[in-house]
Amino acid sequence: MEKIKIESEYITLGKFIKFANITSSGGMVKAILQEHKIYVNDLLDSRRGKKLYPGDKVLIKGIGVYRIIS
Repeated sequence: MEKIKIESEYITLGKFIKFANITSSGGMVKAILQEHKIYVNDLLDSRRGKKLYPGDKVLIKGIGVYRIIS
């Protein structure tokens, strides 16, 4: 599990995907959201604006597992 440190109160799923270097450009975020099943705290959720807080676990099938930390 890779730990991703954020400085703010939360980060949106779309920004997280770019911030965690899963994709190199913001334009590719939409493709990641459409092509991979994404689970936030073990619940399927692929909304680009989903807020992620420290302690949240993000699983992107075929890519990896991440934990948000502050």
